[in-house]
Amino acid sequence: MRIIQFLPTLAFGDAVGNDTVALQNAMRELGYETAIYAEAVDQRLPKGTASDLCAGMPELSPEDVILYHMSTGSKLNYQLEQYSCRKMMIYHNITPPHFFHGYNAQAEANAQYGLEGLKHLAGKIDYCLADSDFNKADLRKAGFSCPVDVRPILIPFSDYEKKPDAHIMKKYSDDYQNIIFVGRIAPNKKQQDCIAAFAFYKKYINARSRLIFVGNWGGMEKYYQRLVSYVHALELEDVIFTGHIKFPEILAYYRTADLFLCMSEHEGFCVPLAEAMYFQVPVLAYSSCAVPWTLGGSGFLTDSKNPAETALLMHRILSDADLKKQIIANQNERLQDFQYEKIKALFARQLTGFLQEKKS
Repeated sequence: MRIIQFLPTLAFGDAVGNDTVALQNAMRELGYETAIYAEAVDQRLPKGTASDLCAGMPELSPEDVILYHMSTGSKLNYQLEQYSCRKMMIYHNITPPHFFHGYNAQAEANAQYGLEGLKHLAGKIDYCLADSDFNKADLRKAGFSCPVDVRPILIPFSDYEKKPDAHIMKKYSDDYQNIIFVGRIAPNKKQQDCIAAFAFYKKYINARSRLIFVGNWGGMEKYYQRLVSYVHALELEDVIFTGHIKFPEILAYYRTADLFLCMSEHEGFCVPLAEAMYFQVPVLAYSSCAVPWTLGGSGFLTDSKNPAETALLMHRILSDADLKKQIIANQNERLQDFQYEKIKALFARQLTGFLQEKKS
């Protein structure tokens, strides 16, 4: 028996790609024969990490298992049914198409294609794992009646102990408050709401502060330009867009951060929230989609998008030492739920249960 992971694109450094590679390592440690096949494989990944589906589909027997990562539109969503083997799916969520309208027509169409593909797969998958309760609910809405369990993304936190970029550490270790958001520059992330709140905070509360967006804007250039124009219109200084950067630089931004500000309106899990917990950075986040589930009672949630209210909350967290200490303590407690060995053990139980059930 082999367990073959399928996905449209195995990217370097993104949440789905990292989860796929981490699961491959975990399954090998558990003694399973496994491999990854993708239509596109990022060349920055170590050679041999995955095989190119374009070179041919693997031969599968009825005893084999497909583990499909669903997060986008792809012809694979319509090809899985041709295999007679058992099928599992990990659902990472699909950003609703309307977020991309006016910014990237191809991304909008692909998201719509993905949602159609998701509905097509309902009834064709034997067992699903969802990254969060939010994603599980999405699967039910899409018509999935098969067993669905929740399994958080497998995050190898040991990677975060690598040495951070010294230049970034020195540059931003000053008396400024560093407010960061880590994630793609994308309309669903609502970076404009972070800018609006920061503008109020910097003008009326703390001039010695900066807002740093750590993330790539590739494919969302129109949205990025809108954000830059917004910053200029506000005559706002100290707003930094890093663009695509290396991992040691990301580590440095986390290590110099005083607050993680998330105003996103669509997340299937939001790995940076867990990363902020790891780096002892207090989180202030808009209560939407999977964010409340990922925080799990930690961080500081707000139901408001009012810039003044958000700015005042930022100030409260940054100036109240006892509150900040309590937020971080709660985050540390929640972080235990995402420990690598704990999630690996959970996945092992879920996988074993599925395989045994099918044998019986």
